[in-house]
Amino acid sequence: MNDERRKELGLFLRTRRTQALRSDYGLPPVGRSRERGLRREEIAFLSGVSVTWYTWLEQGRDISPSRQVLEAVARTLHLSDTGLSYVLSLGGYSSAMPKGPVAADAPPHVQRLLDALDPNPAYALSPDWGVAGWNQAYQALYPNIATFDASDRNLLWLVFTDPYVRDLLPDWDVTSKRFLAEFRAETGQRLGDPDVEFQVERLKQASPEFQESWDRYDILGFESRERLFHHPAVGVLQLEHHQVSPSDRPDLHIVVYTPAPGSDAAEQMQRLMGSS
Repeated sequence: MNDERRKELGLFLRTRRTQALRSDYGLPPVGRSRERGLRREEIAFLSGVSVTWYTWLEQGRDISPSRQVLEAVARTLHLSDTGLSYVLSLGGYSSAMPKGPVAADAPPHVQRLLDALDPNPAYALSPDWGVAGWNQAYQALYPNIATFDASDRNLLWLVFTDPYVRDLLPDWDVTSKRFLAEFRAETGQRLGDPDVEFQVERLKQASPEFQESWDRYDILGFESRERLFHHPAVGVLQLEHHQVSPSDRPDLHIVVYTPAPGSDAAEQMQRLMGSS
């Protein structure tokens, strides 16, 4: 476990501990009104580990916690499956994400797949969440994608810094936080990677909303779901958000938006592409 992962693990555990509801554990409030937050000794006792060992975990000390210890702490903190996977990945107990340079552009066969998905908006996402490729339908939905330099074509950067995206997403406040929580869950084992660190640090400087959400240490696994887009040319589109990975390029995610059942999104996308 490198220093970045130890630090991330400690901060993540501490944040989850301080946000835990005491009533969920059958514990009374601290004082008259403090209903959130467990003490370190309470977590240690419930997890069956020593207070010293748990304290060292939160402090990011140079120790090697066993898988059993991390699983016990995760159970005590009532973490989701995604949360458990995140903690284990930081501890080195799951397969690492690909290391090394991140390709700026999708390989040709992936780009051909994206093109074949027209008129459904689709794009390819790199491990650092760079947008490595997209099809005509996605550009019709989000024209600005073609105007950014490759270094700025990062999904989080676009979501948190491009005013067009805020207008495009009626639920920007919710969606931006969810994207960030998914990004954090996916990139735990890339902490210390220059590509990831670059994106995080510059977003902290550029966006107070990013900084605030980043400090919450929320994580979420991806789930297919309905999304709303308010496009100035065709109004509100109801689309379903899906994500898959090519077997030969598991480091890339193919994100596809399909018409939501019962919506007019298919006709709207045809009109949008015809006018683009």
